[in-house]
Amino acid sequence: MHTRIEFDSIGSLPIPGEAYYGIQSLRAKNNFSISGEKLHPIFIKNLAIIKKIAAITNYQANNLSGTVANAICEACNGIIAGEFQTEFIVDTIQGGAGTSANMNMNEVIAHRASEILGGTKEKYDLVHPNDHVNCSQSTNDVFPSAGKLTVLELMPQLISNLSYLERLLEQKAIEFSDVIKMGRTQLQDAVPTTLGHSFKAYQSVVHRDIKHLIAITAEMYTLNIGATAIGNGINASVEYSSTIAENLARELQLPLKQADNLYDATQNVDSFVRVSGVIKTAAISLSKMSNDLRLLSSGPKTGFGEINLPARQNGSSIMPGKVNPVIPEVVSQVAFQIVGNDVTITMAAESGQLELNPFEPIIFRNLFSSIELLTNAVMTLADNCIVGITVNEEHCRDQVEKSVGIATALCPFIGYKKASEVAKEALKTGLSIRQILLKRNWLTKEKIDDILDLRKLAEGNVPSNDAAVGAVTEIH
Repeated sequence: MHTRIEFDSIGSLPIPGEAYYGIQSLRAKNNFSISGEKLHPIFIKNLAIIKKIAAITNYQANNLSGTVANAICEACNGIIAGEFQTEFIVDTIQGGAGTSANMNMNEVIAHRASEILGGTKEKYDLVHPNDHVNCSQSTNDVFPSAGKLTVLELMPQLISNLSYLERLLEQKAIEFSDVIKMGRTQLQDAVPTTLGHSFKAYQSVVHRDIKHLIAITAEMYTLNIGATAIGNGINASVEYSSTIAENLARELQLPLKQADNLYDATQNVDSFVRVSGVIKTAAISLSKMSNDLRLLSSGPKTGFGEINLPARQNGSSIMPGKVNPVIPEVVSQVAFQIVGNDVTITMAAESGQLELNPFEPIIFRNLFSSIELLTNAVMTLADNCIVGITVNEEHCRDQVEKSVGIATALCPFIGYKKASEVAKEALKTGLSIRQILLKRNWLTKEKIDDILDLRKLAEGNVPSNDAAVGAVTEIH
């Protein structure tokens, strides 16, 4: 196998002759055999976009020759198009605040740009990874900027999937609007409601999560690009620092802007914590919904048995005919993982010191993972569960008729003490609330029928506010 020798400040290493990566990438690969996961391909693409626009901006600022800038841009275009993916060899979890990822990109671009100019991979005489590709930059501004661009690219699909789920929940709320069932608090009978109200509540929380995701994603438009090492723009010209964010915004057609305080934007990663927190909240909401679906469909003969989830696969290797609520189960597992990711992101943000947070690699690894996990979980919940839910309407109504929960409606008419006596007698004797009231002759039959009208009890006295749940504005 043909190799070449590359040198750095530590020493030398043999590099595979055909490799576009260089010595710093290989050292990082050897040092960080951690997760076995490589850099996210969308992150790689966005880092290449930043390198391309940096080259153009450096040319405009007379920091690079047109020949070198064009070669860098051509090399970047290949990476942006998905080429050279196997050349990005560093682990996604790495020490050094992302320096390994940045240098992996710089070395691949430098070697490819040298080839474009007629050179070879044997030396960096035409295009140098630090002097040319990394000109006017630091890992500390390009790495977090690429992270934010990646969040901006991943988030719209999650929001789109949640919007789809919201529409399905709204359809189910309408479909089940006449299904009277027992409402429960703390798993005990409470007061009647409708299954439509339950699904309308699910729709409402998803709608709220969508709004929060859109709002928090807007924070990703503010970049610390141009800050270089700590925020003072050292080694970057004024011309470069003042135009790089604008040029990047123009290239991506996004409302990107440079942070007002580059020192703050370089050392603090609180915006990623907020994004993670909103994603976690959405995941928890879906997990709570999944818990409800498992309870409401439990049985099918010895549980609540109020709804039926679509049968997706055999539930047991030993119990014939058993079908488990596998889709809600997997959604909850995704939520558990996202909560764990959020804890890691939170601790990583808190553990930064002084002018830089060195833990952005694990922040990005977990944040990208959370977005993608939730994106996929939402679709499987929507398509493999929600759309196929059916209801056992007679069973739901029968449970309400037999429940002591409807005794709550008696309080305004006979008082809490007498209503409690009725409820206790119903539990003890098995008689219905209606039967006990008639026996005690406290109210007329007509009044009892009016008070215990299940439709009126289920609807309650809260005015409808369906119009409050409407479309939300999509992000770019």
